[in-house]
Amino acid sequence: MSTAFRLASFNIENLDWSPAGEEAFEQRLAVLRPLLAAIAADVLCLQEVDAQRPAPHAPRRFIALDRLVAGTLYDGFSRATSLRPGTDAPADIHNLAILSRWPIVETRQLHHDIIAPWRWTPPAAPAPVEILFDRPALYARIAPPNGPALHVLNLHLRAPRAVPLSGASGARCGPAFAEGQFLAAQKREGQALETRLFVDRLFADDEGASIAVCGDLNSEGFDAPARILRGAAEEDADAPFALVALAERAPQPARYSVIHAGRETLLDHILVSRALAARCERVEIMNKGLADEATAPDPILGSLHAPIIASFGA
Repeated sequence: MSTAFRLASFNIENLDWSPAGEEAFEQRLAVLRPLLAAIAADVLCLQEVDAQRPAPHAPRRFIALDRLVAGTLYDGFSRATSLRPGTDAPADIHNLAILSRWPIVETRQLHHDIIAPWRWTPPAAPAPVEILFDRPALYARIAPPNGPALHVLNLHLRAPRAVPLSGASGARCGPAFAEGQFLAAQKREGQALETRLFVDRLFADDEGASIAVCGDLNSEGFDAPARILRGAAEEDADAPFALVALAERAPQPARYSVIHAGRETLLDHILVSRALAARCERVEIMNKGLADEATAPDPILGSLHAPIIASFGA
């Protein structure tokens, strides 16, 4: 028999620490720790985990994350974290982390491992632009005590903000803005495609694999990135290798994870294989009291994203 568990995804909103900001960090801990306790996840995917230097010029470490989980139910969990592509160290901002109650037996990150970078020459730019994904995707294979392996992918796709073009930085209208917006869409959808192709490789190895793609997709359920990740058209939603969007099982009034200028939108997702979808018993989006990201005052103590949690039966 498989093991029952809770899987959560949470954009924790620039989790950072510095000696000068100790008081503000303690205030964040006072808000975030009860929230993480309420999530009560066995597997937790986090986005926007910053890495800090304990001393000038020292290698970056996850000091803020270590302090956040110390003494909580996540203390001692197995951990996979992303690296700045091409290095053996984390990036300063917007790293990914997967925390697991059970052993993580394999981890890797995807950053143009399947889809090579490509070039495009915008009419408003003087030279071709190389299109690179902003961040890697993070994969972990987890070994529950009973049942099959759990394959988890953690994503944070590029926000729909125009990519600055050379000589047109800061353009908010006109051709440079339009072309920069198109570049942003290419990055977001290209990384969704690379992740989907990796999912297809997992299915090629095991047609009944337990797969979960979690994270901040910076898109809603019927936008191109989520459609690419699903791997099938809506009319073919029952296709054996299509991923199931679990957020659609949350109660309709609570089906949002971000508020922007008064508009409730669902940017954070958990998509799973049919093997996991059949075991899903409940989906929660913890958005009660969520602040509007367009008007929220600094500093942000919690997050402007709501966690999404899926509970699976044995």
